[in-house]
Amino acid sequence: MTYPFRCRFLGYLALAVLVVTTAAGQSASVPSARDAFRKIQSLAGQWEGKDEQGSPVKSKFLAVASDTAVMETLSMAGMEEMVTLYSLDVDSIALTHYCPTNNQPRMRAAPSDDPKQLEFAFTGAGNLPDSNVGHEHKLVLQFTDENHLTERWTWRRNGKDTEMVFRLERRAMSK
Repeated sequence: MTYPFRCRFLGYLALAVLVVTTAAGQSASVPSARDAFRKIQSLAGQWEGKDEQGSPVKSKFLAVASDTAVMETLSMAGMEEMVTLYSLDVDSIALTHYCPTNNQPRMRAAPSDDPKQLEFAFTGAGNLPDSNVGHEHKLVLQFTDENHLTERWTWRRNGKDTEMVFRLERRAMSK
């Protein structure tokens, strides 16, 4: 082999290794997002629990649209029910929250090193004329085990955050 040919060959080889390494790193994040979404899908069913004041809370998770989304309907004492749709979006989980306050916050969670937790961060909202208007701004799902879930919702209004915590337990299916 001549020297210029050898240099070109080694250059192409290095480029191929770089492309394969980069592709492997990107594809590794997609399965972790899929794994996180499967964890949300595994929540399908009825859940009951309490908020921090001891008031009853109920939630229902339902796989919809050929299992491409999960719909959660959350009901708590003294409030109209809320609906949240979760879906896989390439390397993260996206959600849209339909709130009784008539705005629709959107959030995203990228899987982290902690498989027992997903943290959703605010990315925008429909029908929210001003960021000072009250809206859900953050959600942390904590998976204690397959039958216990904690939801930590952060409500933001005028730049001030208030956390609402719901501790839920899977309701046993009757025979």
